[in-house]
Order: sequence, then structure tokens, then C-alpha cells
Amino acid sequence: MSLALLAAFTVAECSPLREAGQAVPGNALATDGVQSSGTVGTEHARVGEIWYFALPVPNNTSSTPIAITKVSVLHIPAGIKVLGYGAYDLNDTEGLPLPAKEGETYTPDFARLKNYATKPLKVPAGKGGDIFYLAKMRITAPPKETVRECRFEYEQGGRTYVQTLDCELELKVAE
Repeated sequence: MSLALLAAFTVAECSPLREAGQAVPGNALATDGVQSSGTVGTEHARVGEIWYFALPVPNNTSSTPIAITKVSVLHIPAGIKVLGYGAYDLNDTEGLPLPAKEGETYTPDFARLKNYATKPLKVPAGKGGDIFYLAKMRITAPPKETVRECRFEYEQGGRTYVQTLDCELELKVAE
């Protein structure tokens, strides 16, 4: 191998795999919690209904504060359409509505509550918070799979990170 080819290979191998501004894998968020242990859902859903799915509550286990800038659910099966995401205070919703059907008696009226997703959510070092994120979804056809994998993008120490947490929602359409 020529010296020039070896030098080019070495430089390429040591170069960062990401461009400036792109997220790298992070590990500041706790990977355990209510939403990471099992599947939530219902066997009595209907096509056309709107359901809310609470993502894992952000708990910063690192020694540096973070600012969550974006959330999403990675695996959305055919038959489910995500209508949007929001961030709400647990105190305003009287707890965490894991799966909640729009219009039900105990489902919070999210349209009337303060949505904290309009700016980055700061989570102090070593702390969780009272704010949680949720996905608003419409059932467009009977889904054959579950909704799963919740992705958080956050800034910490001047860098952007991305971390995927376990979460799973099953909406079975009643026959």
C-alpha cells in the first residue's frame, strides 16, 4: 500500500462520523421507568378514534443539565397517523395518561392545557421533572403492529444528542 493511500485511509478513519450540528448517541436519560416495562394499550379501539400516548417522562441521570429539543415515536405502523406531539405538566393532567382516548371522561383536555413543547424543555442534572411528552394519534385502519421506540433529541454541554427509549403502545381495533 502506498504511503499516500495509507495516509488517506488513516485520516478518513479518524474523521468524525457526523457533521457539525447533527446529533450523536446520548445516554443522559434514564432507560427504566413505567413506560419501559411492558406494553400499554387497548383491545377496544375503533378506526377514526384519536388516542394520546405518553412517552417516557424525561429523567436526567447525568451530572449536566439537558434541554430537550425534539421528541418522536420511531415505529409508527400502518393504520396509525401521528397528528402531533405536545408536552404537559403532570399536575395539570392529574397523573400520566399512558394511553388515553380523546373525549373520554378521564382524558385531559390537552387543547386547553399549557403545551410546554413550544421551547426546549430544561431538565436539571440528576433530576426528573413534572413535564411529560405525548403523541396524538388517529387510527386510520386496524394496525397490525405496535407503536414503539421513543426518540429524544437534546442539547447538553453545547452538543446535540439523540437517545431512543423503550416504549410501546398497542391499539387493537375491536371487530
